[in-house]
Amino acid sequence: MHIGLLLGGLTAARALGAMAAEAETLGFDSLWAGDHVAFPAPIVDPLQILACFASHTQRVRLGTCVYLPALRHPTVVAKMVASLDFISGGRLTFGIGVGGEFPDEFAACGVPVGERGARTNEAISVLRTLWQANPANHHGRFFSIPAVRLQPAPAQAGGPPIWVGGRTDAALRRAARLGDGYVGYLLTPDGFRERMARITEMTVQAGRGDRRITAALMTFALVDDDRHGALRRAGQVLGAMYGRAMDRAAERYCIVGTAGDCRAAVDGYAQAGVEHLILSPLAAPGETLQQIRLLAGALALPRR
Repeated sequence: MHIGLLLGGLTAARALGAMAAEAETLGFDSLWAGDHVAFPAPIVDPLQILACFASHTQRVRLGTCVYLPALRHPTVVAKMVASLDFISGGRLTFGIGVGGEFPDEFAACGVPVGERGARTNEAISVLRTLWQANPANHHGRFFSIPAVRLQPAPAQAGGPPIWVGGRTDAALRRAARLGDGYVGYLLTPDGFRERMARITEMTVQAGRGDRRITAALMTFALVDDDRHGALRRAGQVLGAMYGRAMDRAAERYCIVGTAGDCRAAVDGYAQAGVEHLILSPLAAPGETLQQIRLLAGALALPRR
C-alpha cells in the first residue's frame, strides 16, 4: 500500500517546500492538497500548493484530494491542471469531488448547488477532451467551447488520471462511469470494502469492465503516546476545521493513537483493499512536521 500526506494550512512557500522535501526523504509516496473556495478554516488554493511541492521534490506523486471543478469553468481548470502536470514532470493525479457541504461557496461562485453533480460530470468530459485533442471543442448542457488549443499539453499522455472522491451512491457511479480511481473519505475498512465492490459492479454495468479503478482512501491521523488524549485532540482539531462536533468521527474513522494503534489501523485498511492511503496530519500550528515524522516512524516507512 502506498502512503501519502495531505498537507496545507497557512504556511509560506519556503516552509511548505521544506516540509514536502522532508516528507519525500522520510518515505512518503505522495503529497496532496485539498480544495475549497470558502471554508470555515482558512485554506490555500491546492494547485498553488502542489506547484510549490513540485519544485521541492523529485519522485513523489502529487494530487488534489479533492478539487471541486463545479466551482470553475472547465477550460480554465484544464489549462491550470495541464500546466501543473507539465512542470511536475507528469507526477499529478487529479482527484475531484462535488462538494456541497458549504452552499455559500457555490453561491459566491454563481453556481447552483443542485447542479454540482451534473456540472462535475460534464467538466470531466471537457477536461479529457481538452487534454487529448488539439484543437478541441465541446458543446454540452452547461459549457460550449469553440475549437481551442491548450499548450503545452500535460506531460502524461491524455492528461493526469482522474480519481473521483465521495461517499454517496452518485460518487460511486461517477467513479465507475468516468473515473480512473476512487477516493473514499472517512470510511471504516468495511465501508471502504463495500463501496469498492459496488464500484466494480457499476463499472461492468457501464461497459467498462476491462477498466481497473484504483482504490484510495483519505483520512486524518494523529500519533500520540496516549490514545485517549489523541482522540480528544483529534476531535478538537477537526471540530475547529469543520465548524461542527467531530469527536465521534475522529474515533470511528481516523487513524489516531499510539504508534501501535496507528499501524493496526493502517493494516486494517490494507486488508480492505486500499492501495493508496492519504493521511492528513491533525496537528496544531507549528506541529505538522513533528506529526509527519511520528507517522513515518509509526508506519516504518523506508527512508529514501
